[in-house]
Amino acid sequence: MARDDLLLLFLCGDVMTGRGLDQALPFHCAPGLYEPFLKDAREYLSLAEDAQGPFRRPLGFAEIWGDALGELERRSPDLRLINLETSITASGQAWEGKGVHYRMHPENAPCLTAAGIQCCSLANNHVLDWGYEGLRETLATLARAGVKAVGAGEDASQAQAPAIFDVGRGRRVLVFGLGALTSGIPFEWQAGSAWPGVWLLPDLSLETAAEVGAHIRSHRRAGDLVIVSIHWGPNWGFEVGADERKFAHALVDAGADLIHGHSSHHVRGIEVYRRRLILYGCGDFLDDYEGISGHEAFRGDLGLMYFAALRTDGELAELELVPTTVRHFRVVRADAEGARWLRDALNAQDRLGTGAELGADGRLKLVWADSEGGWACATGTSSSFSEGR
Repeated sequence: MARDDLLLLFLCGDVMTGRGLDQALPFHCAPGLYEPFLKDAREYLSLAEDAQGPFRRPLGFAEIWGDALGELERRSPDLRLINLETSITASGQAWEGKGVHYRMHPENAPCLTAAGIQCCSLANNHVLDWGYEGLRETLATLARAGVKAVGAGEDASQAQAPAIFDVGRGRRVLVFGLGALTSGIPFEWQAGSAWPGVWLLPDLSLETAAEVGAHIRSHRRAGDLVIVSIHWGPNWGFEVGADERKFAHALVDAGADLIHGHSSHHVRGIEVYRRRLILYGCGDFLDDYEGISGHEAFRGDLGLMYFAALRTDGELAELELVPTTVRHFRVVRADAEGARWLRDALNAQDRLGTGAELGADGRLKLVWADSEGGWACATGTSSSFSEGR
């Protein structure tokens, strides 16, 4: 497929470089925690070493990305977008009454630029863990690093503003970030006309979708591609709710070309609607959860790198998925068993009209129902996925 006619995007789910990962990086915030079970962030290092064996510290800024760096270099995507699931601050003023607080020391911000990350969605349930001071330091740190932030700001206008990227040949990509109450974002974090916060949706109704759609259209100009990055849904559960599907469809109808969903700690289903890609839950990509038990049936230890190729009109041309896991706080390629599990998990969501095929190289490719009711593979030819279904 000729690359000149395509825009290649890299997306992933939650990147949580705070707490235990912060303690493994060269600079550390104070380790004290307010969690019910662990009171010191360094205990997450101990849990990981108990599970996987000891490892050298501090980790280099690029080191935490592990095998992902080679995948990114091989494809050289036009845009790299993540959900940054932490505050970047040395503030000691934790948000009162919240059970879990993530923060990364600002001097560790080069860990984002080491992977060439260009945009971070911040409309999530951890960006204000350390209060308004922590949010302001997060925004300032990202700005100094040259990383654009969406979904949070000094007021509602800033939180709802898109990040705009010139991707060449006169084309722009607009990225909007928003969050839903269903992901656990406190209502008090909603940005207002004169106070900071996140773009927080009141609900997932069609009326709210229409308002978001009107906002998108007010910024979009002819030829633009639009990505909506949305933090929604609970930590666990494969089911995609009818409200989520209706909301995503309404956003596509209103002009969005790709829905980048996140919040769940595991990979959820994928849909292609009107030839636009909807990722309902990208799962955790980088975190400090090694050695923590519970919810094993969801395989939260597995993640995916999403490489989406879009045509100039926003239609999906191809989606390649690279299975990953985290070992010693580094992203590594998942083994064959993990890749098969992810394939099967995606195929189990076939009511969304998509599935995954596993290649000999351990990478997955999305297949989806075409307009005639058959199955189309990523390159537009007929696929064997429909056999035996």
